[in-house]
Amino acid sequence: MDERIRKLKELVEGSDNIVFFGGAGVSTESGIPDFRSVDGLYHQQYRYPPETILSHTFYKQNPEEFFRFYRSKLLCPGAKPNAAHRKLAELEAREKLKAVITQNIDGLHQAAGSKTVLELHGSTLRNYCERCGKFYPMEAILHGEEIPRCTCGGRIKPDVVLYEEGLDSTTLTDAVRCLTDAELLIIGGTSLSVYPAAGLVHYFRGRNVVVINKTAVGGEADLFIDRPIAETLAQI
Repeated sequence: MDERIRKLKELVEGSDNIVFFGGAGVSTESGIPDFRSVDGLYHQQYRYPPETILSHTFYKQNPEEFFRFYRSKLLCPGAKPNAAHRKLAELEAREKLKAVITQNIDGLHQAAGSKTVLELHGSTLRNYCERCGKFYPMEAILHGEEIPRCTCGGRIKPDVVLYEEGLDSTTLTDAVRCLTDAELLIIGGTSLSVYPAAGLVHYFRGRNVVVINKTAVGGEADLFIDRPIAETLAQI
């Protein structure tokens, strides 16, 4: 066994208050494309840059183009949890992991069985009418018209945080509380480049920080493992 994996296993077994902070790399092994890797969405060619399409202004002004991109690139109905999602759910069931804080919007942590999941950027599984507030599942967007409409005629909006929109205050408060109380923080599958979400890790006051990511990230880590996260967590 890799010595770094052995050390990670020791840290996990020696802690009863772990928080996991994850990003797109957690879901790429489930076939969901990320945004910033070499093969990610930001390196593909579109009529508009992805960050422009996924902005509040663009959503309001060009809803047809927004929903075409959103359906083709952000909805992955066939995706299944991978070994990383399953291991985190297992650690929670053992009462070692207290929370998953995720930047992902795919719902795979919950699908794997995790209960305490703080979704900083919302979820593609939740959608609501901007007029009457009626809830709709992902299928209403996936199989709907170019601009999905509620039975009342209002536009259905995905419950995801677009550029120019603020993060949910309750979710932020819960994330800060979990990070402040934790004794072990595992950061996985994220470059920590998306703010304000990435800034949350500075609230951690515990003993050890573990980073599992294919490339190095900013900040100090007590243990850095530059390997795929599902492969890594499956070994602990």
